[in-house]
Amino acid sequence: MKQFFIVLMLMLPFMPLQAKKQKGNVVKSDREVWVEWAYKIAAPVLENMAKGELQKNMELELSPIWDNRDKRVAYMETFGRLMDGITPWLALPDDDTKEGQMRKQLREWALLAYKNAVDPNSPDMLLWGGREGQRLVDAAFLAESFLRAPEATWEKLDKVTQQRYVECFKLMRSIRPAYSNWLLFRGIVECFLVMAGEQPDMLAMPIVANKINEWYVGDGWYSDGPEFAIDYYNAFVIQPMFVELLETMESHRMRGPISAELAVKRMQRYNVFIERLISPEGTFPAFGRSIVYRMGAFQTLAMAAWKYGLPENLTNGGVRSALTKVMNNMFNVEGNFNAGGYLTLGFAGHQTGLANSYSNNGSAYLTSFVFLPLGLPADHPFWTDPAQPWTQLKAWSGQAFPIDGHVSLRYNR
Repeated sequence: MKQFFIVLMLMLPFMPLQAKKQKGNVVKSDREVWVEWAYKIAAPVLENMAKGELQKNMELELSPIWDNRDKRVAYMETFGRLMDGITPWLALPDDDTKEGQMRKQLREWALLAYKNAVDPNSPDMLLWGGREGQRLVDAAFLAESFLRAPEATWEKLDKVTQQRYVECFKLMRSIRPAYSNWLLFRGIVECFLVMAGEQPDMLAMPIVANKINEWYVGDGWYSDGPEFAIDYYNAFVIQPMFVELLETMESHRMRGPISAELAVKRMQRYNVFIERLISPEGTFPAFGRSIVYRMGAFQTLAMAAWKYGLPENLTNGGVRSALTKVMNNMFNVEGNFNAGGYLTLGFAGHQTGLANSYSNNGSAYLTSFVFLPLGLPADHPFWTDPAQPWTQLKAWSGQAFPIDGHVSLRYNR
């Protein structure tokens, strides 16, 4: 009985409390919390860019050890990474709810922003030309935003804007990617061109797929290039883009080194591990490069919830509760947003010492990837299933939790 009350007290902050009262007010549902954070992050960017005023009004914050690349790449980072995370949500149909009104407003701004991004007459045309290699990275995130919800993005653009994007993305073919996760940026740009009805580079896509597969080290992990490093790049880039590359190849009858199904299984194995990094208190360890990407560390988990379902032994209520708790712990820290409402450099708050040489506050918008499950309707089980404890909460409150062990996923089966 004592143990029951301990567990109950631990769970109270994470239970869906639509009907519970707190000081006379209805407590927000998890989805309402996610929507409010997503809107807070997105609105300053999209409202300004829709008017062609993002580059005028966004206060850039560069790393203290900035490597002197063209700082205009920051605007492409801001827009591309933001849209890559929220386009599935914007693809939901309109309704008269508060969320529906927020979503509709963001979609309207986003479509104007997409147009301005490639309009040579707009002050907010992004940095597509020149010698800056970083533009390949964030062109790929922008391309991925089209791939994830074409019905709400690409298909809503006028023909002139569409053709401008095709021409801009073809410019990325001249950039030689680094021998790392950057190969995937080249591959995803080709995926976009396939989607747009263009002739793809028939060598680039299979070469990228084969090399990424060679870097699979086992148990759900890929190396980022020849040397393995412990960081969150499996979530930031490698696993999601590899899955989407293979899916595009298969849908156009191009043979890859493994099936997309196996790549998803690897990602799900990685998700088992990444979910276990969430502490009972709703925090996760800040290690490795690019930690200013904040909740982008959970992109694979968010992507699974949105598109593939969660791996065995992880529940909708547990993952949703864990991510909500982390989200609140992180974004309620003072300093995450500057006076204009834009993200700052930091992990939980304003911590400029965490920035790498390539980091700027536009880079931080990769945190938007955690919002992929908002692409599920509000009546989906991910949102309606009762809250449950996540793995570490179970482990540290004496509850039963699944034993873990190595899983071999090297070959198609």
